[in-house]
Parts: sequence; C-alpha cells; structure tokens
Amino acid sequence: MNIKPILIVAGEPNSVFLEIFFKTLKKKIIKSPIVLIVSKDLFFDQMEELGFSYKINLIDEKNIDFKKINNNKINIINVTYKFKNAFEKITDKSNKYLTECFSIALQLLKNNNFLGLINGPISKKNFLKKKYLGITEYLAAKTKRKNKVAMLIYNKKLSVSPLTTHLPLKLVPSMITKKKIINQVILINRFYKKELKKKPKIAITGLNPHCESNYKSSEEKKIIIPAIKFLNKRNIKIQGPFAADTIFLEEQSNKYDVIIGMYHDQVLTPIKTLFGFEAINITLGLPFIRISPDHGPNVKMLGKNKSNPKSLIQAIKFLNK
Repeated sequence: MNIKPILIVAGEPNSVFLEIFFKTLKKKIIKSPIVLIVSKDLFFDQMEELGFSYKINLIDEKNIDFKKINNNKINIINVTYKFKNAFEKITDKSNKYLTECFSIALQLLKNNNFLGLINGPISKKNFLKKKYLGITEYLAAKTKRKNKVAMLIYNKKLSVSPLTTHLPLKLVPSMITKKKIINQVILINRFYKKELKKKPKIAITGLNPHCESNYKSSEEKKIIIPAIKFLNKRNIKIQGPFAADTIFLEEQSNKYDVIIGMYHDQVLTPIKTLFGFEAINITLGLPFIRISPDHGPNVKMLGKNKSNPKSLIQAIKFLNK
C-alpha cells in the first residue's frame, strides 16, 4: 500500500450521503483508496434507485489486507441494516446500526492506518438523543477527549470556529470562559501549523452586539479581552473582539485565516453564505483527523438525485492534499 486509505462512515442510512458519495466518485478526483462502512444492501438499493453503477470489494474489518485495497472497486465493510425500501423516514431504528458503524471506525483508527475519518450526517434528534450536542462531542467522548476538541468549519480562504456548538442561545453566556477560548485558539493554531504549514491569523468576535453591554461588566471585558492578551503573550496572532456584524465584510475578513465566534450561527451563517457547500467541518483535538461534509441528512431531498456533492468533494480533497 503506497497511500493510506480514507475511512468513511456513511452515517444516517436515510440521508442523501450515498447520493453525494456516488456523485463524488463520478468526478474522479479521489487519489487515495476509500474504505466505506455501510450496509451493503442499502448501498446497492440506493445505487440502483439513483441510477449509478459501481463494483464493490467486500472486506473484513478484523483482517484487512491493505495491499489489496485500491480504487478499482469500492471497498466496503458491511454492517447489517434492515429496511423496507431504499429511502425511508429517519427514525431511531438506525441507532444500533450507527453505533456499530462508528465503533468499527474508531477501532480501525487506533492503528493509524488511515489518512482520516469522514462521516456522513446523522440525526442529532434520534441518534444522539440530547446526550451529546453533536458528532463532535460524541467522538470526543468516545476517544476520551471530552472538552478538549473544537469545531472548525474550514475553507482555504477563510475558516470559522464557534466557541459553543449546538446550544440554545440562553445557555451560551454561561459556557464562555477564558480557559475555553485559550484552549480552542491553541488547537486551531496547532492544526494550521501542523497540517497547513502556516501560522494562522485569527480574529475573535464579541458576544454582545457591537461588543458592548449596558451593564457594568461584559463578557468582552471580563473574559474575551483577557484571553486575547494571554494568547498574544504566547506569540499567537489573535485580534479582537470584533463586532460580528462587520467582521465578515471583505475588507475586514480578508486579513484573517480564521474567525472565532461565540456561538454556532454567529459564524456558520456567514461562512455558508460566502462559500455554500465548499466548506467542511473538521474536528480538532481528536487522535485522528475527522471531517464531515457541512450539511445534514437533508431528508426533503432524499431519493431526488438533486443534492450537491461539493462539501464531500472538498473533504476528500483536503485529506488528499
């Protein structure tokens, strides 16, 4: 094996992921072999329904011969999943299937035989059941990296990182701490230096509109500014806090590689407006690189063959860089 393969968990079986996977294969941009963890039967049913045709190489996850893994066929680790038709509604009946898929992936990743993990979207409501905020936190817990990871929505022109992820807005202020900001910035700085060979220029937003508060003290004064001062002393290039309503203006944002926001939609809304599906979700701080396309199961588009594969294409290109 000259090139390490990419490990992919297809994720929620009732999602558009296999559709975008088939479309990505058609682009012929994949350099590294793919090992796909999925239900073989579901794979074939959706492939036939969507009008694609690919050959597979069925492999045993407990005895993988990496010398025989190549791009001539799609290498599949089969996980049994019972279904009535190729495109069903999302329910929690897929939970056991998803748990097994991720369990196999995490076991395989321990030996560092893969370039990284890409996972298709899952249903937070059904699979995570409020136990975890997202797959970022789920994988952190499974790898014993709880509270030591960060979400980076990456695009080579500009990336963003929410300090808090899938939280109700009323809970955000209580989760913002100086320590959390410092740890997240260090993770981002380390990632850019190791994986991208550059020292990133980082901007950070405030929490309050215009970084102001009508109260005597604010999160900007108590938490964000002290964190920035600490990081600057560590020779990390970070500036702010900036008002979130102007930092994404071109004359402002083009000065930075990463913008850190205080909550999910504060930075994900503008990044998706700017780059659409040409951004990817990277989890920093895990023992391996984990990426997911920056979209959900998209059940309204299930089976329609109209979904955009750009984010998965960018995920694979990143690992093939």
